[in-house]
Amino acid sequence: MPSLAYEHIRSTLAAQPLFEDKTWQLSPEAWPLTSDQHAQLEAIGAACLEFHQALESLYLRSAAGKNLLRNKPLLAPWVADYLDRGKPPALVAHARDPKNRGAFPTVLRPDLLLTDEGFVLTELDSVPGGIGLTAFLNRLYGGASDPAILGHGDAMIRNFHASLAALRPGVPNPLIALVVSDEAATYRPEMEWLAHQLQVLGKRVFCIRPEDIFPLENSLFYDSDGNPEKIDVLYRFFELFDLANVRTERFIFESWTAGEVAIAPPMRPFQEEKLTLALFHHHLLQDFWAEALSGKALKLLRALIPPSWVIDPAPLPPGAVLDGPRVGGRALSDWRELSGASQKERDLIIKISGYHETAWGARSVVLGSDCSREEWQAGVAHAIELAPTNLHLLQAYKKPRRIEHPLYDVRADAAGATAAPVAAVPKAGRLRLCPYYFVIDGRAQLSGALATFCPPDKKIIHGMTDAALLPCRVVATG
Repeated sequence: MPSLAYEHIRSTLAAQPLFEDKTWQLSPEAWPLTSDQHAQLEAIGAACLEFHQALESLYLRSAAGKNLLRNKPLLAPWVADYLDRGKPPALVAHARDPKNRGAFPTVLRPDLLLTDEGFVLTELDSVPGGIGLTAFLNRLYGGASDPAILGHGDAMIRNFHASLAALRPGVPNPLIALVVSDEAATYRPEMEWLAHQLQVLGKRVFCIRPEDIFPLENSLFYDSDGNPEKIDVLYRFFELFDLANVRTERFIFESWTAGEVAIAPPMRPFQEEKLTLALFHHHLLQDFWAEALSGKALKLLRALIPPSWVIDPAPLPPGAVLDGPRVGGRALSDWRELSGASQKERDLIIKISGYHETAWGARSVVLGSDCSREEWQAGVAHAIELAPTNLHLLQAYKKPRRIEHPLYDVRADAAGATAAPVAAVPKAGRLRLCPYYFVIDGRAQLSGALATFCPPDKKIIHGMTDAALLPCRVVATG
């Protein structure tokens, strides 16, 4: 496998920082994927798109009080209640607007953990960071034409643009504004880099702030070197909970209503709730998923998505029990009983479902097996307390397998300055894989993947300082 020198990687990253104040561990090699894993990633993208299509039908039929099945009765108004909970009425109305029918995220990025049983899907993100970073790393580790790199030939960059340009099919070379809010400012450098790469290709793509937008009649414009430019596609790089802080919010909605701008991903909060993974496993909805998904997607998603439940503290009638994990060998009749779970029973994760400032990153995550009893009890109590406005997801924790990958062993000298690396040595760690799919012509096209390789003592894998962030290379297996 091709190997990169430490100084080459370090100097290249230093010349183009893609995140504000972020550093990570370096490796001479891209992450190896077998041909079987590559094929599985292709199938996962198709299944994730099918899941979104089925979810839209589930949500809209639930909201309208319609039957969910073709040949037998199944009503589930509680689904829309879950997905709309805590959202502003205007945003809910927008999500249900008939003009939004069939509007899905243009970028799909599942978080996959590599376990002893294979991949496990813990989240499905539709406003993901890392697009520019992964494209940059693909170039760094694979050059312009290495066919083994997943996303070679700048597939990340080209397909990102193609998925957005397709939203305005009658507009040649549409102007695309990548709008990054202050809340998401950490990612602004990579989006600026991405915009610049597309400009080099002759595309009209600009990274701007929400306050750079202004209305003229029913259209959105921004000032490009003193010349007002009409925005055809707005790519929102901000979460919907942050919408109230976007001062140009009203103009964005008005222009969309007038048909003057396309917005990606759509401003449909039900598409961004983690609790949809619990809906997939809900016992009352199994017939719906079996009807709405292809057999291949259904089988794959059942294998990928770990057991998940919505922490809904609504009272139960006497004698009823919750669909959830067991505590002390008994089924729960109240979510508060989860506080009494032993550490062995706490191989569980609690995280807020969405539409909240702690819903991205790992800020709301409580891993039961890795915290004290007091922290676990506080996490359960917090989830129950917030349930009237912000539901939490409870998910079975599937531990990533321990594997090895070479990392540069960088030492510091006596003065604390970074010295040259001794060597690249195999290090143990655990992997999260984030494949990126861009939806083009109704297909989810796999265009790259970002591997996050964390030290083995880290239970929650994310882009921390002591992790390595790597592109992926498909390797031949004999």
